[in-house]
Amino acid sequence: MKESCITDFDMPDLAFTPPYVQKTGTIAAILKACYTDLVASDPECWSNEIEGWERFDTDVYEDSDGIGDCTFLSWLEDKLIGFASYDPRQWPALGIVGHNAILPKFQGRGFGKQQIAEILRRFQKMGFKKAKVSTLDHPFFNPAQAMYLACGFCESRRIPWVGSPKYQLIEYEKDLQ
Repeated sequence: MKESCITDFDMPDLAFTPPYVQKTGTIAAILKACYTDLVASDPECWSNEIEGWERFDTDVYEDSDGIGDCTFLSWLEDKLIGFASYDPRQWPALGIVGHNAILPKFQGRGFGKQQIAEILRRFQKMGFKKAKVSTLDHPFFNPAQAMYLACGFCESRRIPWVGSPKYQLIEYEKDLQ
């Protein structure tokens, strides 16, 4: 599975750990750092997302057997560079990719693809038939869109985004069997 998402085999491999090796607030801090430019571009539209990031962070650290077990931190040597999450509740039909966040100074180097490859590896190990991921049609998310396509996902539909009528949610799917 890794080969379908990673094209530069000389890149260093990431290490993945449970979120609990860091303190509460780490996940929200990564999300805020990743989306600083987006929020600054239109605070009225995007500031509402911050509360959701903080709630997600709290949920990860308070529900270690649920959402916390489906979240991992990504490390490049001894540097925390991001995290990813997934939702397995629709097993075995569909595994949903959640957050896939790489800190800005590490973006553009293929690490997001490595995180997606790790989620897909976990989905295959659990016996999922299909994976789904979504992003928005805002220009900020163009790199994510390209990454999902590079990882073998195909666009499956576009629907209005509940956060703002200005944008659509783009859903992608990938067969795993």
